[in-house]
Amino acid sequence: MPVKRDYYEVLGIDRNATDDEIKKAFRKLAFQYHPDHNRDDGATEKFKEVNEAYEVISNANKRAAYDRFGHEGGRDFESFDFGIGNIFDAFFGGTVTGARQAPEKGQSLQYNLTLTLEEAGAGTEKEILITRIEYCSECQGTGARPGTQPVRCTACNGTGQIRRTQNNVFGRFTNITTCPQCRGEGRIITEPCPRCKGNGRERKQHTIPVKIPAGVAGGMQIRIRGEGNAGFRGGPAGDLFVNIEVAEHDVFQRDGDNILYELDINFAQAALGAEVNVPTLDGETRLKIPAGTQSGSLLRLKGKGIQHLNEKSRGDEMVTINVVTPDSLTKEQRALFEKLAESLGKGKKTLKNK
Repeated sequence: MPVKRDYYEVLGIDRNATDDEIKKAFRKLAFQYHPDHNRDDGATEKFKEVNEAYEVISNANKRAAYDRFGHEGGRDFESFDFGIGNIFDAFFGGTVTGARQAPEKGQSLQYNLTLTLEEAGAGTEKEILITRIEYCSECQGTGARPGTQPVRCTACNGTGQIRRTQNNVFGRFTNITTCPQCRGEGRIITEPCPRCKGNGRERKQHTIPVKIPAGVAGGMQIRIRGEGNAGFRGGPAGDLFVNIEVAEHDVFQRDGDNILYELDINFAQAALGAEVNVPTLDGETRLKIPAGTQSGSLLRLKGKGIQHLNEKSRGDEMVTINVVTPDSLTKEQRALFEKLAESLGKGKKTLKNK
C-alpha cells in the first residue's frame, strides 16, 4: 500500500501556516492539477491528493488531530470522500444545470418512397401522405384556452431560471438551474386548451408534393425543408427526408446510368443479320443485328438509358445477344439443318490424332 505524503508537504506550506496561506496554496495547486487544465498522467491523482490535504488542514479540529497523531491516528478525517464530484463542487459551488429554454427546431421525419425504373430514369412528381405534429389549430400553439393567455411564472419572474449564489474557497459563484415550476418556459398555462390539453401541438395528416429529379437511384435522399414536425417555443419546423427506393424491373437491369437488356435471337438472325424491335424506357425501337453476330455479343443503343442526375444527357441501353438453340425441330426444319450442316462442313479441315 503506498505511503501517504505529509499533508503540509502536499500543499507546500509550513506547519505554522495561517488560514490565508493554506487557501492560497490550495488554490494554486488545485488549478495546476485540475483535469480541465492538466491532461498529464497522474494529474487527477495529484488533484485528489491536494483536495484531501486541504480538507484536513483547513479544518481546525482535523488539523489538530493530524498534527498530534498523523495519518495513522487521525481516523476522524479518513472517512471523508475525496471524489472528483466533490472537487468540482468545491471549485464551482454547483453546476449550471439549466437555462431558459430557447426556440427549438422540430423533429425531422422520414418517408420511404418506391419508384419504378422508368420514374427514376425520367423523373416524376409524386404526392405522399404523412402524419406530422403541428401547432394546435384551436390555440395556435399557445397551449392556452382561446381567449386566455399564459401568465408569467412568479417563481423565476419569467426568466425560466433559478439563480442561487454560493461562496467557496475560490470566491462567489452563481448556480443556475431550470425553474421547477414552469420547467424553463418562463410562463404558466392556467387554463389549458381543451383540444391539445395545453400541449400546443396536435397530430395531423398532410399530402406533400414531392418532385423527383431524373436520374435518382435507390439509397438517395430528397430533403424537403420545413415539412417535418412543428418546432418548440416558436422554433422552425423540422425537415422531411424522402428515402428513394427503386423497384426491380421485369425486363431491364440498371448499371449506373446504363440499362441492361438480354435479347434472344435464332441461328438465322445471327448468321444473316436482322432488324428487330427491342423495348426501351421510352417504348420500342429498332435494333440492327449485324450478320455473323455471335452469342454474348454486346450491342449499344446510345442515349436510351437513365438520364444523368442534374444533366440533360442520358446513359445507354446495352443489349446482350443470346443465340438460342432450338430444343425441338420439325421434319422440314431438321432436313434444312442437315443440309446446312453438310454445306458448312465442306472445305473444313479435320483435326488429326497426334
